[in-house]
Amino acid sequence: MSDKKIIQLVVGPLATNCWIYSAEDCTAIIDPGFDPEVIIAALEKLMVSFSIGQRMSPIYILLTHGHIDHIGAIPAIMEAFPGQIQIAIHGLDKDYIGPTGYETQKVNLKVAFGDTAFLDRIWKGMPAPDILLEEGSIIGSSLHVIHLPGHSPGSIAYWDKEEGVLFSGDVLFAGSRGRTNLPLANEDDMLKSLDRLYAMDGNIKVCPGHGNSTTIKQEIK
Repeated sequence: MSDKKIIQLVVGPLATNCWIYSAEDCTAIIDPGFDPEVIIAALEKLMVSFSIGQRMSPIYILLTHGHIDHIGAIPAIMEAFPGQIQIAIHGLDKDYIGPTGYETQKVNLKVAFGDTAFLDRIWKGMPAPDILLEEGSIIGSSLHVIHLPGHSPGSIAYWDKEEGVLFSGDVLFAGSRGRTNLPLANEDDMLKSLDRLYAMDGNIKVCPGHGNSTTIKQEIK
């Protein structure tokens, strides 16, 4: 690895992986699902590790998709760092946050779990995105966006080509892949997205939305 840092935090009742990625020109919180106090503490620790007088790189919240277990800590994080963070999501998943977020999440949770009471307990409003991503977008100088629909229309991965690391969200896991029985999910799209990942360099390290890290070649069926 170079001077870039990657920190894994497992948060919330669904054991979502929140990744903190820090490079010279970009610090990103990828998929801040729940437990904002844990995420904020890790980010503050990273900040103090910078030498005196060195400017902290711009902070982004980067979402691989819009499902509640990947976004739940956003309001608290934004409150802790007012004016310092930009939220980025693919345009096709933008309705999961912002003013349309509550109703969109409610429909999704009804199908996923048969109950939406959980949403009412934790929902605190959700800011609208600052950046709408698409295939080929780049965050900082290193994180390239790959559009991988299937689990949701706007599911994406963030790929650092130099480091050989890919943050796959809920598309590809160690020994599994994302479900497609949710509203707006699509099995055909998922299979195409997986084929696209399987065609990439097998040595790429995959940092998924849940579970342990893996590599592309370990997951090729």
